[in-house]
Amino acid sequence: MRHRMRRWAPALIVLSPSLLLLAVFVYGLIGWTVNLSLQDKHNARPAAGYVGPDNYTNLFTDDINDRFVHSLKNLGIFTVVFIGGAMLLGVLWAVLLERGVRGEGFFRAVYLFPMAVSFVASGVVWRWLMNAGTGDNAGGLNAVFNGLGLGFLENRWWTDPDWGMAAMAVPAIWQLAGYVMALFLAGFRGIPTELREAALMDGCSTFQLYRHVLFPQLTPVALSALIITGHMSMKMFDLIMSVSGPQYLTEVPAVYVWQTLLTNDQAKAAAISILLLIAVALVIVPYLIHVNRVEKRS
Repeated sequence: MRHRMRRWAPALIVLSPSLLLLAVFVYGLIGWTVNLSLQDKHNARPAAGYVGPDNYTNLFTDDINDRFVHSLKNLGIFTVVFIGGAMLLGVLWAVLLERGVRGEGFFRAVYLFPMAVSFVASGVVWRWLMNAGTGDNAGGLNAVFNGLGLGFLENRWWTDPDWGMAAMAVPAIWQLAGYVMALFLAGFRGIPTELREAALMDGCSTFQLYRHVLFPQLTPVALSALIITGHMSMKMFDLIMSVSGPQYLTEVPAVYVWQTLLTNDQAKAAAISILLLIAVALVIVPYLIHVNRVEKRS
């Protein structure tokens, strides 16, 4: 026991400041938020003390206009379109670059550049691009459609009930597909060349090479990309706010939390935040367990 203490003591001394900050400002705040979510805490009415899980159940039963359920549906549409688009585009770019296209460095920089732009800045640009008037006043993407004779595709995307959330995913795809590309390109480069050469010598076509040899090797990379993009979609706030503003049509849980805080209903906002935290944990924790097991096996 003493031997173990002596071995761990220097590490604990060095790590104690960061552990203390982590305990207070991360886990302490999470505990405070859970506590708040179980109370009737609203500045406009006297506090009624603890109400248990009522704030959580009310989100699904008594919420005005079912806003929370509506925001969850929006998040689902956004997540599916965003992850699907970013993965497809990222993998396509990675395959093109991996095959040794001329000017790889230039194209890699072009694909990664959107990541250097803030969500707010890109949101403002895309807000104009995809909603810049129609008909004779068309601008942005609608003007391009008109120029190509595809005027029937004109739309005010952010205010379209059918396409609002799917259109909202387009700026997110533009901004993060380069990140997915970088993950897959690094994965391709990590595959031993002998494996590729052996497959080609056995008569594999290019399609068979990718389908049966290279892509199966990239399963951990694909899983990482899915987890990261899924996690980012759940906490997307600044991009959505800069593109469409706090309108009901494109409201997601993160925006709803902010809107709820504006009404001084801290307990309800805390309950939504905890549900979001649980959703993110359901995505992240299984991945961390998987990575830990893989590292132990290796």
